[in-house]
Amino acid sequence: QVQLVESGGGLVQVGGSLRLSCAASGRTFSSYRMAWFRQAPGKEREFVATITWSSTSSTNIYYADSVKGRFTISTDNAKNTVYLQMNSLKPEDTAVYYCAADRNKFRPAVAPSQYDYWGQGTQVTVSS
Repeated sequence: QVQLVESGGGLVQVGGSLRLSCAASGRTFSSYRMAWFRQAPGKEREFVATITWSSTSSTNIYYADSVKGRFTISTDNAKNTVYLQMNSLKPEDTAVYYCAADRNKFRPAVAPSQYDYWGQGTQVTVSS
């Protein structure tokens, strides 16, 4: 089992940056596939980024096309934390951002239904 708590959201101007954190407790997050999702008002939850493991123990990272080149997912194993660095923010990035985890750590996934553990979410608002 793992408990996830997001932080770092807030209000930022267009073109600005934010760094979201997802602190995991219980099992270490390295035992899980980790991902970030977001949900804007009136929209379904959508995939943002994920980090998984290969058979060589290296990380594999995947991004949604809408954030590729602007967002970066990373981990700090010692702190059991996953980060989402968000640069060049746009108004359409406004959403509640959720951290998610699943035990199938070798398999990438982009659907919310493929993740079993979720944080409470943190609001990101980008002013136009």
